[in-house]
Amino acid sequence: MTKFGEIISINKPVLIDFYADWDEFEPSLDTLRDVAAALGDKAKVIKIDIRKNEILAEALRVKGNPTFMIYKNGEMMWRQTGNQDANTLIGLVQQYV
Repeated sequence: MTKFGEIISINKPVLIDFYADWDEFEPSLDTLRDVAAALGDKAKVIKIDIRKNEILAEALRVKGNPTFMIYKNGEMMWRQTGNQDANTLIGLVQQYV
């Protein structure tokens, strides 16, 4: 979890997608690539597999799949469970740039 703490403590927004491969409705990697490409170096975009990071997912009370979070300076700024399109995610992250 220390590494997670380092990731979210940066001075730019960090969009995290908690996902699991078993969910057929999990947003495609292309959506997150589009978000990352649109934001460039203004933000970080990260996918975290719930099954491979069960302790972290449990600590953050991730119950649904996918669950998106935006952190900035170590503080959670936004959280939503359920699919989101690229434009929505880009707009949300840009609020914290």
